Amino acid sequence: QVRLVESGGGLVQAGGSLRLSCAASGGTVNDYTTAWFRQAPGKERGFVAGITRSGFLQDYADSVKGRFTISRDNAKNTVYLQMNSLKPEDTAVYYCAADKSPFWPLQRRPDEYDYWGQGTQVTVSS
Repeated sequence: QVRLVESGGGLVQAGGSLRLSCAASGGTVNDYTTAWFRQAPGKERGFVAGITRSGFLQDYADSVKGRFTISRDNAKNTVYLQMNSLKPEDTAVYYCAADKSPFWPLQRRPDEYDYWGQGTQVTVSS
């Protein structure tokens, strides 16, 4: 069973950048469809970005398209989320998720993913 640990969150000013990492253990990231979700206070957990098991295909929520990039380093068994041009509305707890199913199109519902990290807080000040 894969274990996911996120890191890289923090406080940043609007317009700044952060890179989140999701380190996997107990499994190999290229055996899983992986995705990033986020949840702001009082809101449901929502899809941010995902990458297929092959690593060749990515998908993004419209709200982050052109600003965020998901990538994967198989040698480090880690998935990344590069976040640029951050906005206050990007403030949330960010979660890494994984599932063995070879999704395409990528599933955007949280209940489609079996494995989750503990989350990392991202706060963007205006």
